Amino acid sequence: MPLTDPRIDAYISKAEVFAKPILQHIRKLVHKACPDITETMKWSFPHFEYKGVVCSMASFKHHCAFGFWKASIMKDPDKILQTKDRGAMGHFDRITSIKDLPAAKIMIAYIKEAVALNEAGIKLPAKPKADPKKLDIPSYITNALKKNKRAATTFESFPYSHKKEYVEWITEAKTEPTREKRIATMLQWLEEGKDRNWKYR
Repeated sequence: MPLTDPRIDAYISKAEVFAKPILQHIRKLVHKACPDITETMKWSFPHFEYKGVVCSMASFKHHCAFGFWKASIMKDPDKILQTKDRGAMGHFDRITSIKDLPAAKIMIAYIKEAVALNEAGIKLPAKPKADPKKLDIPSYITNALKKNKRAATTFESFPYSHKKEYVEWITEAKTEPTREKRIATMLQWLEEGKDRNWKYR
């Protein structure tokens, strides 16, 4: 019997109609790849664990997402994992049907590799310490600014500390809808010449 969590049953039942078969398909493949995997909820969406987090899936209004905790150190022989400049949460872009996912055989192989990394106790490499005055701005923020010249001009005129406040606020969002909402708010405030914490100054 798979080690399932009733909270994930509830999560799938509340998902959009198009999303239910996708989530059920992913869940089935994960348990097939690793019968000893367990389910849990973290940050309000399903995660699968075996000696640590292996992978996770999520459902949104118009798409689903699926990703691996250690995608950045996986071999990725089929070159299908999106680990840079992602257009959506997860590593398979926006999933709107089962057809958007790789074949079951390929998916299972990737899941087994992710499980093996945890089995071997391999950890993600420590993130290099960034230059305190060099801000790492994700592409989804820079792309949003490129589409709004007035906001971009205000952002560029800000000191490092003000830029950092906006970037951290957006990158700390736990879900994609929250991130998108914060980006929209940022653009609006920047158009008005406001920094992130203008309400408290």
